[in-house]
Amino acid sequence: MRRSAFTALVCAGLVLASQVLFAPAAAAVTSVFGFGSSYVGPAMDDWKGAAKTKGLPVDYTPTNSPDGIGRYGLRTADFGGTEAEVSSLEAAGVGGQPTRERGFQYVPDVAGATAVMYNVSDASGRHVDYLHLNAGTIGRIFSGDITRWSDPAITATNGGKPLPDQPIRLVVRSGNSGTTALFYDYIAHAAPGPYATFMQRSGMGKFLPDTRPINLEGAGIAGYNMQFLANSSQIAEFIGGQQWTIGYDEFAYAKLYGVQSVWVQNASGNWVQPYAENIAAALRGAHLRPDLSQELSGVYANGDPKTYPISAYSYVMAPCNPAPDRDTCRSGYTEQGKTETMSGFLDHIACQGQLNMAAIGFSPLPPNLSQEMMNSVSRLTGQPPKQLNAGNCANPTFHGGLGAGSSSPPDPFIALGGVDKLTKGGNGGESKKDTTGGPAASSSSQNAGVATASATGDNDEDLANGGSKDWRAAEPAAYDSGGFGGFGAWAALVLFVAIITPLVVRGIARRVSRR
Repeated sequence: MRRSAFTALVCAGLVLASQVLFAPAAAAVTSVFGFGSSYVGPAMDDWKGAAKTKGLPVDYTPTNSPDGIGRYGLRTADFGGTEAEVSSLEAAGVGGQPTRERGFQYVPDVAGATAVMYNVSDASGRHVDYLHLNAGTIGRIFSGDITRWSDPAITATNGGKPLPDQPIRLVVRSGNSGTTALFYDYIAHAAPGPYATFMQRSGMGKFLPDTRPINLEGAGIAGYNMQFLANSSQIAEFIGGQQWTIGYDEFAYAKLYGVQSVWVQNASGNWVQPYAENIAAALRGAHLRPDLSQELSGVYANGDPKTYPISAYSYVMAPCNPAPDRDTCRSGYTEQGKTETMSGFLDHIACQGQLNMAAIGFSPLPPNLSQEMMNSVSRLTGQPPKQLNAGNCANPTFHGGLGAGSSSPPDPFIALGGVDKLTKGGNGGESKKDTTGGPAASSSSQNAGVATASATGDNDEDLANGGSKDWRAAEPAAYDSGGFGGFGAWAALVLFVAIITPLVVRGIARRVSRR
């Protein structure tokens, strides 16, 4: 019986070894193509360039989020980049059903912010680089309620001296745009009264109250001084070259084109710009649904003094094989080579790809969402997910920081008399209360030029963008891996060798002693 058991174990080991050693090689990587969000365009440029140096042929064309979702559904794109959701497209009547039929998973890839970019001069002709606007004033400007730069609401938060009496020219996205949807979601919360009037006047009242417009063009907006441009690069370049303009665009484009960004008043009364530390603080207020899509009302109202309130996640949309925690999944790529390429690309984005994000205008993912990228790879391949930690992931949030370039510059109004003069409009009176639907200035803003430490308590367990590491259990999905209980074949072989070696040695020793 001992010999039979020994022989059976040896045979089983030989079979297992042959399966491992002579298994077919991994499929050669195949090119994958993505389309969609221009919001994430600068980050995608960084990622795809690095991926190609690793032998991963990935390309991405920034168009707009609805286009990325649509192409993905029609299978003319292997993956999409988006801030919009399939449900929001369906609610707006612009499709989404093919995407739902194909099946998808949302994968957060980076945190970003929409900058309010501008180009104005003061009465002496000096270029303004200090423009401060509270939430309600921003909402009224982009709802057409404030139309001139000399408006008292703008004067009140910029030292009390009016800007020249010039018409405001709004620069907005043409066509469907996820950035438009994100920005006007903020407007709806910042100035609900002017926003509702704007929607009714423009013929878009049917979207009220729950759905935000993804397209401002051709909606019958009579009398509005609007410039429509096709993409984020065009918007940034246009604002940089044209005075009396103001528009919305991803902060990375403001940095790329050297365009000024507004200092926005947040719910705590502080004035902030969209640097990584402010984006990270804001997104602790984000509510992420089970499919990881985002609900941002908590971001707009976040009381953390560092919060930049127009912050959001961007997403990769990719297929996945049937998985217990994703009811939208249908199947993965039909070509194994595309699975290899996309898996490697997502692995790069999750860790090394986050290193440079703060420097180019984004904020890196927190550890829990980097792990979600690994879980998404698992849902695609059917293999247990790689578990990330500080030892195997270069993402700076695993190491207690956000990376180079994450800190906001000091508020320029410090040199112009301080925030006290700013909030009192330069007249020595009481702080002006925002009556347009945005947050009123709080007393904390009177002594805050650079935002103070987070009220929520920054620590190693609560780093950034979406809560603590415990926000969502990063448990591996349960997959049937051929009877090995979740182990890969190499791990099973090592386990077999560890069990069988003492038996082999003991058997040899007995034979020698008998002889």
